[in-house]
Amino acid sequence: MTGPAPAPAPVGAAPHDPRPGAEDTDPSDEREQSQEARAAQRELVAHTPGFILDGSHSIGGSLVGGAQHGVSGGSARDVYMGRTEIRQEIHQYGPASPAVPASGRVPVTLLDSLAAVFVEGPAFAAALERLREERVLVLSGTHATGRHAAALMLLHRLGVADVHALATETDPAELSAGLTTPGGYVLRDLPLSRNRPLRDTHLYSARDKLREMDGYLVVTVENSPFLFGATASAWVPPDTADVLRAHLIGLRGADTENLLALAPVRDFLGRGAHRPAEAAEFAKVLAAYDGSTDAATRLADFGQAAVEQQCREWLGDPDTTLRDKAFLISLAVFDRAPYVLAAELADRLFVHFQRLQHPEQPPDIPVFGLVADVRLDRARAVGETRDVDTDWGPVPQFTAYFRKEGTPQVLLTEVWTGHPSTRPALVAWLRELARDGRPVVRTRAAAATALLARADLPSAVALLIDGWAVSKAFGPRVTAANALTLAQLLDAPAVLRLLTQWCTDTHWARRWTSIRAFGLLAPLRPALAAPALSALAARARAGNSSAAEADNLIQSTALLLSVGDHRGEMLAELVRLLHHDTAPVRALALDAFVRACDNAEEGALVGWYAEFGMFERSPARDLATLWRTALGDRAHTRGALDALHTWVHVAARRPNTEQALRLLLPALVVTADDHKRLHHELLTLRAPDGGPRPPVADRLLDVLACSDSASHTQTSRS
Repeated sequence: MTGPAPAPAPVGAAPHDPRPGAEDTDPSDEREQSQEARAAQRELVAHTPGFILDGSHSIGGSLVGGAQHGVSGGSARDVYMGRTEIRQEIHQYGPASPAVPASGRVPVTLLDSLAAVFVEGPAFAAALERLREERVLVLSGTHATGRHAAALMLLHRLGVADVHALATETDPAELSAGLTTPGGYVLRDLPLSRNRPLRDTHLYSARDKLREMDGYLVVTVENSPFLFGATASAWVPPDTADVLRAHLIGLRGADTENLLALAPVRDFLGRGAHRPAEAAEFAKVLAAYDGSTDAATRLADFGQAAVEQQCREWLGDPDTTLRDKAFLISLAVFDRAPYVLAAELADRLFVHFQRLQHPEQPPDIPVFGLVADVRLDRARAVGETRDVDTDWGPVPQFTAYFRKEGTPQVLLTEVWTGHPSTRPALVAWLRELARDGRPVVRTRAAAATALLARADLPSAVALLIDGWAVSKAFGPRVTAANALTLAQLLDAPAVLRLLTQWCTDTHWARRWTSIRAFGLLAPLRPALAAPALSALAARARAGNSSAAEADNLIQSTALLLSVGDHRGEMLAELVRLLHHDTAPVRALALDAFVRACDNAEEGALVGWYAEFGMFERSPARDLATLWRTALGDRAHTRGALDALHTWVHVAARRPNTEQALRLLLPALVVTADDHKRLHHELLTLRAPDGGPRPPVADRLLDVLACSDSASHTQTSRS
């Protein structure tokens, strides 16, 4: 005999989870203490990436289902994460041309075309003088900053007859062996390691041979600790504007200043330092500008297109190791967060990638590796020390972020939609982050999931969000609520409909998650405050809530009065609920109002009313109505009086709050019982530390007495 068919799961939801913690009834013995809603809200705001809360969340052309803009310039690619760069760095300074051979003579035409647009940069002159004197020069610098082009131009400026390219695989100990004829030599991106260092003795041997044959050698390396006794010349790239101008002159002639003054060009130059290759590519687009709308759009879209192209190259390059890709993804999640988090948690992601791709091999993570500066440079990122807020105050931390804005969003979207085979590892990793004890880690896991939900909502809900939402434990549910809140801020499709459906879902934990999400969302997106309150009121009207769910309803509704400039509208909505709704909804409105009032934190309702609300007729009238109703309702009188104590204590240290109370008190006295109640509370009030009644209470008693006298006078006249 078969039982009734189970109810269908919500759209996008994961299948029923039979594991402990996935029951469909609210557990009565939940041991985990739920985090107070205001604290959860502060945590969310404090640790969410700025591009979400600041509203700058548009990432332009979509990588999925939209225009996929690529950087023009052929199929050459860069491997920035630890191997030799395959892209011809000459492209950073000169027009497209045949690749330089691995060994042999560099074509003169290539050198001439490069010389026509080359910009020296601040370190070039000193490097040239040193090469002329010492015959051999090690030029060190970061990836894609033009150090190879600079090496060729150093030799070109010396006037050598021929320039030869040596094979990258040349062993440092055999450096002098390849120097066979007079002229110039360039060894591009010599790979160095602990077992393969470049020593001063190698350079001495090469220098002796070069002097004998009248030759010069430039070796380019990335910044490396494996230069033993050899002092490198540090290469500093030229200014982006200078590179852009030089290329533009080569393409358009002298008529360039009007083009450089265009708003999209100023925006491009203002977005920070660009690699010379990007400036050269941008020059091609700018040179084709003809004043049309399409041309202006191509200029405006160039930066975003470059970011998208770079992310595709990073993730699609088979020569970039899994560990390097894991670091890129982790840095995208922890952009502008402490570097140690990105590095530590990148290795955890690498373990998941390793198990997915090579399950037969144990993950091999070096205990010591590259220094942070080198690792960040390979990821086109930078680091800086700045104060980070903690529970104990600001603490200096070394934070890291991508140079190009929009990189985290594009990179996470691309890995989720362009490389779906990574999903099992990525999902397992994000689940680990959601269980981390550090608030910033949990919040960043939610933010990353929100981005994934914008790209593919059904998968993100099924694989991550719903599993967190139906958890018996409090922490995962908060992560689900945070993820849905941030997904709505990112304008992910159908999130609002999902939250509304979950408010009446048969599973208590989905209801809890959606209720909390509505409370978190409305203060951040004021236009959603009314729909959020309607959804919360509908849940209260339905009844049958457990004590925990009822408290969550109250806290989430109180959040609607906790942040932002829309609180006047929310007060009006609560008054409407008092007059036109059922007893459970009326109780919810009063409970939430009292909870919001009993809060002395910065930005609380009392501070907003003192700063703005008391000067507006409607908010002041609605606030007085709610106070009067709460004080006169037997179930809420005590809580309302306690909240009034909070306001008086705030008034003791803030004169504008005292002024607000002086205007509010007369509106709360309608009957003799009202006066008697308030008089008693002010008379018996004590300081927060148990000390004597604060002076502000005496002044408010005088206001109350005057109000009572005026009321009696009015009654006598009547």
